[in-house]
Amino acid sequence: LNKGKQGRKMSKNSEGIEAKMLHINKRTLLLALLLFVCHIESTTAFLPGLRFPSNSKAVKIYGNSKLEEELLSILQNGDAGRLSNTNEISTLVHQLEECQSDCGIPKPAISPQVMGRWRLLHTSNANTSSPIQRKAVDASKYQIYQDINLREPPQEEDDNDDGCLVVSQVVYFGDAFKLQLDALASTSKTPLAELTARKRTGKILGLNILGVSKVGEDAKPKDQDARIDFVFDQGYFQSSDKLLGGLKVPYPVPFRSPLFRDAVKGWIDITYLSDRIRISRGNKGTTFVLIKEEQHQIENIM
Repeated sequence: LNKGKQGRKMSKNSEGIEAKMLHINKRTLLLALLLFVCHIESTTAFLPGLRFPSNSKAVKIYGNSKLEEELLSILQNGDAGRLSNTNEISTLVHQLEECQSDCGIPKPAISPQVMGRWRLLHTSNANTSSPIQRKAVDASKYQIYQDINLREPPQEEDDNDDGCLVVSQVVYFGDAFKLQLDALASTSKTPLAELTARKRTGKILGLNILGVSKVGEDAKPKDQDARIDFVFDQGYFQSSDKLLGGLKVPYPVPFRSPLFRDAVKGWIDITYLSDRIRISRGNKGTTFVLIKEEQHQIENIM
């Protein structure tokens, strides 16, 4: 009996010791954790540049939304037409262009954000643009778009071919007709061998018929990654009337003729690009302000 009592007493003592050790271990663990946290805080205080890795990535927002809103409020809500060129508009356009290096999307001509459909909001009425261009742009009731897309190469072509960049000017004459002019384009990322520098200004017998372009030193880009060179390749009027079956009528300019090929070359320099607004300056000295169309807006137009 005495042995049994002694055994039970020893067992209780053992359990008590284990409980105390467990309690001590918990306190020791908490103390060690507290010392570790204090060590980290003191380390970061002396080494403020120290950062611990994180799975979260900061999303950079490009563009100056304040200036964009001011410009859009004038162009979309006011009485200003596409050719209106007030001092206020010019100042805002210049301020946004000045922001490009700080908050604009870098390498704008080869950025994925430049792709898609853009609607023309404003253009300067340059005397060097063609009379036909000025007349079409001045008709504010017609919607004018610029599509920038990558045309996939034929399946039998080299797999390393990224395809051809195509810039299309699209004008909708109400719901009945549209005019589309397609240009083959070249950038630093998707170069096109044919697109050599333009040689002539474009005047025909001293007259401005197709527009007057900058050439030579005046035409050299300040930033190659901001330039899109192009050459018009085809154009057509198309009916949306079902009775006419989508009838297409060729645009009356032989773009592919050797006599006209140099005259239908051009370029745009993208001077400001955000996810919403694009400002470009063309080879004829014209400034363009465009807004990105959302997918649901494109579907409604089509």
